[in-house]
Amino acid sequence: MTEFRTARLTRLSLTGFRNYETLSLALSAKLVAFVGANGAGKTNILEAISFLTAGRGLRRATLADIARKEGDGSWSVAATVLLDGLETRIGTGLATGGTGRKVRIDGEDVRGSESLLDYMRVLWLVPSMDGLFTGAASDRRRFLDRLTLAIDPAHGRRVSDFENALRQRNRLLDQGGGDAFLSALELQVAELGTAVSIARGDTVGLLTGMIAEQAAQGLPFPHAGIALEGAFEAETLGLSASDREDHYRLLLKEGRPRDRAAGRTLNGPHLSDLKVTHAAKSMPAAQSSTGEQKALLIGLVLAHAELTSKVSGMTPVLLLDEVAAHLDPDRRAALFAKLNSLGGQVFMTGTDEGLFSALPEEAQVFEIQGHHGHLLKGPAGP
Repeated sequence: MTEFRTARLTRLSLTGFRNYETLSLALSAKLVAFVGANGAGKTNILEAISFLTAGRGLRRATLADIARKEGDGSWSVAATVLLDGLETRIGTGLATGGTGRKVRIDGEDVRGSESLLDYMRVLWLVPSMDGLFTGAASDRRRFLDRLTLAIDPAHGRRVSDFENALRQRNRLLDQGGGDAFLSALELQVAELGTAVSIARGDTVGLLTGMIAEQAAQGLPFPHAGIALEGAFEAETLGLSASDREDHYRLLLKEGRPRDRAAGRTLNGPHLSDLKVTHAAKSMPAAQSSTGEQKALLIGLVLAHAELTSKVSGMTPVLLLDEVAAHLDPDRRAALFAKLNSLGGQVFMTGTDEGLFSALPEEAQVFEIQGHHGHLLKGPAGP
């Protein structure tokens, strides 16, 4: 069996984060559950962990909105991560009056949150994603980009640069920019957009293979069929990367009058969609029942967690918010067994301790109450 690098949080500390003035948890288990009433702050802990990797966190909140209402406008999340037998202190936050997110590794400031990907890959499944298959295509693109980022750390920057170049082109069209400037910008848009599309397509291909592997494991979750669909992908199918870039550049040039009139760019990977089907029923996921959609999402996230381990060599940390509430006992037990076998650390939330009765003996269950957390079950932290 292949050995993967496994990052594990051994301590988590929050300061001025959401409803927490301070919170410090000693963690020792692979599977960790937080239980408590709605509004106690369970999801806030998962959100804090989601900031220990690249990106904007699981709520995509503005940095200032995360700060505790009664605080000074600053917040921080710090953790001790055990990786390859070595402990590393990582942290992130917002300074009072600051605008950008600060990142520190072993007390040293580092530039950009991408550095955190060397220590942790974090994936999540939250209730707001329950409408993923029926909602806007932009939500599914963002979901696919997060899946891609976990196995390709350069993808986040690539997407950001592509979106920025598109905005500049739209602005230039609106302002009546000259051909030379537009051509230079469209060259950049074509290069970045093609790279984004190829990376997404690679992820979909790899994930399809992993879903097929999981289908043989007999998990009680339906298997998803996935495909990257869009006019750009259809038009450039089978072309080399350089030919795709040339084709896109030509589309952009020819589309200037139409795009200028529309006030936006009407062709490109920024309009592509992740199509998901319930494979066994050959039915679009959007037409499946609510319960089936949730189970499809769980299956996708489990397959992606295995894929991340395989491709990056690092087992991801999983954040599963309210994941057990809508599962019957058999599916819950199967989910916990699968999570345990993945080898990575998993953080879950639920309102009732009974939801986690099927967790292995060594799991930790914390009760979150009054902005504090105390251990209900499992070994005390180090």
